[in-house]
Amino acid sequence: MSSTALCWRTARAYTRNNAKQSILLARTFASTTRRYEINKVVPSAAEALKDMQPNSTVLCGGFGLCGVPDTLIDEVINKPEITGITAVSNNAGTDSSGLGKLLKTKQIKKMIASYIGENKTFEKMYLTGEVELELTPQGTLAERCASGGKGIPAFYTPAAFGTVVQTGELPLKNNPDGTPNQYSYPKDVKVFDGKQYLLEESIKGDYAFVKAYKADRLGNCQFRLTANNFNGAMGRNAKMTIVEAEHIVEPGEISPEAVHLPGIYVKRVIQSTTPKCIEKYTFAKDPNDPEAKAALGSGETAAKREKIVRRAAKEFKNGMYANLGIGMPMLAPAFVGPEVEVQLQSENGILGLGPYPVKGKEDADLINAGKETVTLKPGAAVFGSEESFGMIRSGRVNLTILGAMQVSGNGDLANWMLPGKIKGFGGAMDLVSNPEKTKVVVTMEHTDKKGNAKIVKQCAFPLTGKACVSMIITELGVFDVDFATGLTLIEIADGVTVDEIKKKTEAPFKVADDLKPML
Repeated sequence: MSSTALCWRTARAYTRNNAKQSILLARTFASTTRRYEINKVVPSAAEALKDMQPNSTVLCGGFGLCGVPDTLIDEVINKPEITGITAVSNNAGTDSSGLGKLLKTKQIKKMIASYIGENKTFEKMYLTGEVELELTPQGTLAERCASGGKGIPAFYTPAAFGTVVQTGELPLKNNPDGTPNQYSYPKDVKVFDGKQYLLEESIKGDYAFVKAYKADRLGNCQFRLTANNFNGAMGRNAKMTIVEAEHIVEPGEISPEAVHLPGIYVKRVIQSTTPKCIEKYTFAKDPNDPEAKAALGSGETAAKREKIVRRAAKEFKNGMYANLGIGMPMLAPAFVGPEVEVQLQSENGILGLGPYPVKGKEDADLINAGKETVTLKPGAAVFGSEESFGMIRSGRVNLTILGAMQVSGNGDLANWMLPGKIKGFGGAMDLVSNPEKTKVVVTMEHTDKKGNAKIVKQCAFPLTGKACVSMIITELGVFDVDFATGLTLIEIADGVTVDEIKKKTEAPFKVADDLKPML
């Protein structure tokens, strides 16, 4: 037999035997009950946090009080030696819940967040220099967490161009008297396809605290409804992801397509022992109920706002995807007829937002961006915050309606801060970041409580976005906004004159040749 033939014969024999061994090994590994198991479940939060160090960066899932890992937060309170925390979260809960409790114990040194909201402790500590705050647009925050978990060190975003986020004029830390001590840094700007974008660095966490509906011992997790929010992106990010689950189940009890966070990202799982909370109970009301109309205010204020909201509702067109801001914009769907079908998007992770629930049917895992209890329409979808803002920035949302403190003649918007008060950006900077594809409509009263014009030549308050507002609706009329040429009055309210509008409007405007009565 030739040496070549002998080599081929030997190779075939080796392959056959090796294949049999491989099959045997595979079968044995798959079926044996004696192998070492993967079991990421630990008996308590104390055990899960046994090696947590001070000065850690902690990513904390949740939106408002929905999907917040309170069991893990409470355990950090039990470890007063853990201080100097940099906490990354959309917000810090309330004065008495969520990360608000760690602010009170002064274990948090710095917050990276999009929103202060109604947390008076957080606001006071920031304004008096007790805690640092890296205020970040909500969509940017979600993407910074998501990108950090994908090995992407930085990315460019259109959100916040032309604002203090870009210029570095945002105070990171204040002095006790409220004056700025340290500012943020200016962001690099580049142009892609004729549009300007900011460079944002990804966030890298030491720990991620995640709240799941179900988790198995392999670490696979399922989220429920809007409790997904930031939990998925943060869970994929950190060196040590710890999940607290309402239900700990065996592998296979979560179907593969229902695994929202695969176990490869998760190090430890504990049983959640803290009851879920609802921040804003909001219920459906009969339109004729006096309480329903009270949402618009009372007296002359209610009449003004109803006029604005009714007109805003006319902007909804069949087949639209729309996002509505907190306050007056959220009331507009009540004035839309059944012949118009619109899909409402909520930036905390809903497409197909429904009305408020009837009392007794509220669900702690189902809230809107205003943290109010809501329902879902048939055919709705839920998803994480990073996906929600991807829809927004890419222009999939056709219409967004927002409130404002000021709008300039060329469409600049200011709606996140008043002097001495700070609530935060929330998702507004992202919502107005693609005005070429998303029509931005502002609904507001024509003047402030002191009679000062809110439609101005140049915004005095910090900007939410530059040249982004396409339409302004007030109780006096409707303006079209051209970013280059300015304002045109296209509709006028009943009983109002052009001269009256001119007296109450600082910015110059043209009057349309075919000026129409306000719809």
